[in-house]
Amino acid sequence: MSAPSKTLTLRQVFSSGGLLSRWHPAYEFRPGQLEMAEAVEEAIAHKRHLIVEAGTGTGKTLAYLVPAILSGKRIIISTGTKNLQEQLFFKDIPFLKQHLGEIRVCYMKGRSNYLCRQKLYEAEREPILSGLEEVSDFQIIREWEKTTQTGDRGEIRTLPDTSTAWGKLDARRELCSGQKCPQFERCFVTQMHQRAHESDIIIVNHHLFFADLAVKEDDFGGIIPEYAAVIFDEAHEIEDIAGQYFGISVSSYQVQDLERDIASLARRKNLGSSEMDTALATLRDRWERFFSAFGQQEGRSGFDAHEAFREKHHEEYQDALLTMEIVRLQLELLRDGEDEAAPLARRAGEIGARLKLWMDGGDRRYVYWIERRARGVFLQATPIDVSQLLEQRLFETIDSAVLTSATLAVAGSFDFVSSRLGMRNARSLMVHSHFDYPSQALLYVPQHLPDPRGLAYTQQAAREIARILEASQGRAFVLCTSFQQMRLLHDAVSFEIPYPVLLQGTGPKQALLEEFRETPNCVLFATSSFWQGVDVQGEQLSCVIIDKLPFAVPSDPVVNARVEMIRQEGGNPFYDYQIPQAAIALKQGFGRLIRSKLDRGVLALLDNRITRQRYGQVFFDSLPEYGFTTKFEDVERFFARGDL
Repeated sequence: MSAPSKTLTLRQVFSSGGLLSRWHPAYEFRPGQLEMAEAVEEAIAHKRHLIVEAGTGTGKTLAYLVPAILSGKRIIISTGTKNLQEQLFFKDIPFLKQHLGEIRVCYMKGRSNYLCRQKLYEAEREPILSGLEEVSDFQIIREWEKTTQTGDRGEIRTLPDTSTAWGKLDARRELCSGQKCPQFERCFVTQMHQRAHESDIIIVNHHLFFADLAVKEDDFGGIIPEYAAVIFDEAHEIEDIAGQYFGISVSSYQVQDLERDIASLARRKNLGSSEMDTALATLRDRWERFFSAFGQQEGRSGFDAHEAFREKHHEEYQDALLTMEIVRLQLELLRDGEDEAAPLARRAGEIGARLKLWMDGGDRRYVYWIERRARGVFLQATPIDVSQLLEQRLFETIDSAVLTSATLAVAGSFDFVSSRLGMRNARSLMVHSHFDYPSQALLYVPQHLPDPRGLAYTQQAAREIARILEASQGRAFVLCTSFQQMRLLHDAVSFEIPYPVLLQGTGPKQALLEEFRETPNCVLFATSSFWQGVDVQGEQLSCVIIDKLPFAVPSDPVVNARVEMIRQEGGNPFYDYQIPQAAIALKQGFGRLIRSKLDRGVLALLDNRITRQRYGQVFFDSLPEYGFTTKFEDVERFFARGDL
């Protein structure tokens, strides 16, 4: 970092007439941005934890980036998505580099985002590709490898999200032989680690951060270097993501991938034998029988009948463990002569060990559940409460953690998020948006619709959506709380309106967003993945319609287990957990509409429980001060104004 940047103060950078106003012609002084930057600076300098809700448009990204850079310490920035990582690295950091001098910074993603050069070179000699699409994708990847500096898949704009060729060439740990690999020095993952150790600012995503934290707890070294502080952007996602990595997972896909990778190694290295072929065939057959014992019902369901299952399906369970152990032992015999056998043997051992833990089912701190998705079966164990885990493994072990998002407070309080995450004695700060919400946004809650839990709701909601879209001339997101409801409303509305319609699931998310931005009067029907992290500025998005208050599905096994734990501890799950969680989710959904000072539009919530139930006030107290109406005529007048 260059000397001038170390002498700067935050007030010199952010204040009215300060450096930012000279660096950027569109910059405007925002007191809240400076207040947040100073709070972040103080937290890092004095080794304290901080929670900041920074409303849309407050400039929170620079408010944490600048003090992190000026601190002179190694800081981790953890984001909710890979897209936000790339925005920080390719847009915000270069802007600051122009003025602050050299900044030692890098970004890190999970290994599956990087190309394995050794696999690529072997694929040129071995027949691992199947079908014309894989061959075509391979050509794209091979040409790109000759020029890329990072090996990050995100650079290849012409490679489809669904490419199966990439899955055969990526740098996942499961097949990595480490320093014994001929390409170790040129390995993109090796180079990523080297850049990280040389950097002061390391940009990761939540999935990588918590995967790394879980690995470190198991006495592995992890991949993220030691750091002084971590800043979590989009921190409202932490509870669910942390739960994924502190839990247990065994799936039919893990077994299928292992079988495929062993067969590929045997084919490439001419290691095939009748014993190995028989072992793999038996492995496939026995594990298919084991997974089929869990039934065929699609979706997620809780599982607490471990003992009864072991008694009824003792043979299937023991056969699955035995065949996995036989394969592991055969791979161990190959280790001395074949480096690539070692990670495969480790994987076989880990799958067997995780299955034993899951089938034991004895740790009451976890909820055990099953998910059947397409042809896959997933056996999962998730911590019911991650607060103690995070308190011990994260907040008590690092000097400073900063949590920020546009949606962390519930009715003006941070008690919910701090208790769910185990973040004790943190300073908190609320930075309000400088948008003029009362004039920019109108919240419309129709009173004539029936209870959204009733059978009559969908048909009448569809008619109301069509009426709203006619007033808005399309230009809308219709955000639904379930895939089933999304499809029902889409089917009922799409033929009733004269506007282009897009449906989530018919293409990659980014492609749908680009099509929405470029198509006049477009309407997008979507679910949870479009509720957050989506930014469409201008009149192209002038309306956001939400079907129901976004309460988590009570039948979901993880939600149900958390509700039961709160009830057993004497709390009120509805008010202590379900309402606060839904309030944060509703803020996220509505946050898609007003993204700049020039945006205007209508927010429509087709769930009048918010006005009729006592708990509705919690939602109103959590939302910005939008204009409000229950009359459709006000919606028509709002859109009829010529300055929209």
